[in-house]
Amino acid sequence: MAVVANKRSVMTLYSGPLCPYSHRVRIVLAEKGVTYDLLEINDETQSDALVEINPYGSVPTLVDRDLVLYQADIIMEYLDERFPHPPLMPVYPVARATSRLYLHRVNHEWYSKINILLDKKSDAAQRATARKELADSLISIGPIFNNKSYFFSEEFSLVDAAIGPLLWRLPSLGIELPANATAVREYGKRLFNRDAFQVSLTETEKALGGL
Repeated sequence: MAVVANKRSVMTLYSGPLCPYSHRVRIVLAEKGVTYDLLEINDETQSDALVEINPYGSVPTLVDRDLVLYQADIIMEYLDERFPHPPLMPVYPVARATSRLYLHRVNHEWYSKINILLDKKSDAAQRATARKELADSLISIGPIFNNKSYFFSEEFSLVDAAIGPLLWRLPSLGIELPANATAVREYGKRLFNRDAFQVSLTETEKALGGL
């Protein structure tokens, strides 16, 4: 954790215009209705100010007065606790732990593939394998939406905030879900149709097109 004297009176988010991890945080901010300053960072506009407060110089980075946080999941949980309404994590310890486990699996099983596809150093074979494994894994979760509107829940949660940016980026990553993935497609549409999701999109992300 880093501490900094923030001259800004409003919460500030350093965010990548195409970064799925930054997108996750922007969704949570929108769901909470938080007013914040958005500072877009990309390879061409590296910020000296960001490097000064975050030793990794990574996005997303959140500055809330004298507090600096980086790593998307940490920021998302902080925002949920800092702004408790609407709640995006269960109240009870067992349910909260279960949600954290789901989030870990989303990161480990799905975002690990996204990272390969976004890494310019990945070769064609690695990308092809990542596309197939990600598509197969997404198709396999379809049945969980037969009885639930969201990911193992009837309520939108931090897990859904993490999955939404991933599903939105599938076409741009060369992944087309087959016709038998109807449940996943419908789940994606429920996420995309939320006002907070639409508000969270950067102009660059809008061009990605969703499912």
